[in-house]
Amino acid sequence: MRITAEISLYPLNEHFVTHISDFIVRLRREPGLEVVSNQLSTQLRGEFAAVTGAIGRCMEASMADPGAIVFVVKYLNADLPIGSAPRITAPGP
Repeated sequence: MRITAEISLYPLNEHFVTHISDFIVRLRREPGLEVVSNQLSTQLRGEFAAVTGAIGRCMEASMADPGAIVFVVKYLNADLPIGSAPRITAPGP
């Protein structure tokens, strides 16, 4: 089954940019994933085992660093096209 996940990372220290960048680099090294980052979150998609395994490994590596860190992860059991903006149309009259 292919899934989509969205991750937001909140390091609670003054070196937050480094922690976020390191996490994204680790995710991008994981095989079998499509990873798209923007200013608010990182989205990824792939097979269930690849996505959940990669998130687990990368979160564990980030949490091993000193300092508190918060992760917010959303999972969707659908293969969303994360590489492009969604088409949104207004409802008709």
